[in-house]
Amino acid sequence: MSEIAQHIAAIRATLPQGVQLVCVSKFHPAAAIMEAYEAGERDFGESRVQELCAKQTMLPKDIRWHFIGHLQTNKVRQIVPFVYLIHSVDSLHLMQSVNAEAARIQRVVNILLEVHTADETTKSGFLPDEIKQIELEQFPNLHVCGLMTMATNTDDPNEIHRCFRLLNNLADCNEQFVIRSMGMSDDYLLAIQDGANMIRIGTDIFGARQY
Repeated sequence: MSEIAQHIAAIRATLPQGVQLVCVSKFHPAAAIMEAYEAGERDFGESRVQELCAKQTMLPKDIRWHFIGHLQTNKVRQIVPFVYLIHSVDSLHLMQSVNAEAARIQRVVNILLEVHTADETTKSGFLPDEIKQIELEQFPNLHVCGLMTMATNTDDPNEIHRCFRLLNNLADCNEQFVIRSMGMSDDYLLAIQDGANMIRIGTDIFGARQY
């Protein structure tokens, strides 16, 4: 068993039934992704459009690609034809752009709405009150599957729990919000306690990023 496969097995041993693992493969080579693939993984997360498109062409076609980084509207067209789930839809403008491109190629694209729960101005996303005001029916080529957030970058577990519970409570307000994508290598166990059913793990699987 490869080192990456061992890491995956260790993480999976900590996951309750119903929690989806997304292997965050950004900045890691195709060979590392293939090790995870051969260990049974099919969901991989990338944060740069160019890198995602390059890997998509060279790796197995049954991989479900998740886009987890900040998505610029001028790059939407490149990933809409094949992306499985966009986690980081953080504005109405981006929703409109993805919806228009999906309509152009007659596809319905799965997205998550990114919610700003952190006590940090550098993080993006809809404010919680804004989520409740979005008229989802205006976007017929988007399937809004749920919500995503990143907690405040802190060692205080109470603050991390606050962020995750805020997202979980917000998701409870709309039965369409099935996916609660929250939790990374450092805090995914806290996120699961607060209702996460999709986690995004990179470092604990692949090691330090190879920039």
